[in-house]
Amino acid sequence: MSKPQFVYVSYIETTPEKLWEALTSSEFTRQYWFGAEVRSDWKIGSPFALLLDGEVTDAGEILEADPPRRLSYSFKHHKFEELRGEPISRVVFTIEPFGSLVRLTVLHDGFIEGGQYLGAISSGWPAILSQLKSLLETGKLLGIPRAALNKGFDAK
Repeated sequence: MSKPQFVYVSYIETTPEKLWEALTSSEFTRQYWFGAEVRSDWKIGSPFALLLDGEVTDAGEILEADPPRRLSYSFKHHKFEELRGEPISRVVFTIEPFGSLVRLTVLHDGFIEGGQYLGAISSGWPAILSQLKSLLETGKLLGIPRAALNKGFDAK
């Protein structure tokens, strides 16, 4: 039986290098990730943190960094008590040229059967990645409300 996972594929009119920068630059992520910024030196084994409003919401370690093709890090939630007990998960970004476009595949796995975290990220990732695509292609955000990040999870 396969383990629960989230997979999202998007085709973006950009270059692999610009997409890599968008995924690894705090200045860029703040624009499309609803104010969140990523922090790391992007070397294998280095720490990774996602900060929102100055608070670490998720943290992990860089597992793979092959610019501008592949990036992977472990992901452990810290913000909501209800999700803190869930196991460390893994995020993998695969960036592939596709004609004049770039195919971005996001795989987020390592979830437990019956856990709440998969539901939480299943609404968050599409909102984040839609904003990323729009920003790279048009220079504008879509106006998706920040509440979309927690739509699949009712935090108390």
